[in-house]
Amino acid sequence: MAKLFPRPDYGVDAPAVMRNLFLFGFLCLLLGLALPHTLHLFGIIALSSQSFFWPAGFLIGEGCLFLLYVKVGKFRHRDMMLGLHSWRGDEQVLDVGCGRGLLLAGAAKKVPDGHATGIDVWSNVDMGGNSASATTQNLQLEGLLGNTTLISVPAQEMTFADGTFDVIVSNLCIHNIYDRPTRIAALHQIVRVLKPGGVALISDYKRTAEYADVFSKAGMVVEKKRGSFLTTFPPLTVVVARKPL
Repeated sequence: MAKLFPRPDYGVDAPAVMRNLFLFGFLCLLLGLALPHTLHLFGIIALSSQSFFWPAGFLIGEGCLFLLYVKVGKFRHRDMMLGLHSWRGDEQVLDVGCGRGLLLAGAAKKVPDGHATGIDVWSNVDMGGNSASATTQNLQLEGLLGNTTLISVPAQEMTFADGTFDVIVSNLCIHNIYDRPTRIAALHQIVRVLKPGGVALISDYKRTAEYADVFSKAGMVVEKKRGSFLTTFPPLTVVVARKPL
């Protein structure tokens, strides 16, 4: 049997979250099945063991939605994000928080005459098996090493010159900057390094109103686009911010 060619591995987003959803979901299911039908707590409160089935169904259902996003949804969301820009093919692109390179690789394929740069600090909390070497391997398997660059730098400490990039993309990254002033600094860096006439596509499941507000106050023209409620978990919103000429 012929050996199969290796395929890129874009990892599991927030692996601890998905693990805990399934873990506690199945724990509730087991409690509902194993405990007596009626539980008496402190000799006063009567609780039906079947009440554990509701959180079990909720948690396991959310775990399945998370798994669907990891296996299918994030690829479709990547394509939706990139479809929000009319590509010329020669753009300079920046992926903020590129992780294992899914969005970066997609952008690089759009710019055969341009270049795509990915920055990250490669935290394993936010994505399983996250590392610059794993990203490099994925880019190599995609045949994209020639027009991509990886740089280890926090979003709030970019050293690129003003107006370097035509397109800036980011998915599920900015919310991981927990300190608000530092997060705002990262958003201001995105504004700074974006060329006049360029566009930033920033996708996240929370704090998107904050991102939109910062971009608007910086003079950007802002709108929002919703991701699929079925294949993106949690539901994602893309902040589309265009920098005037």
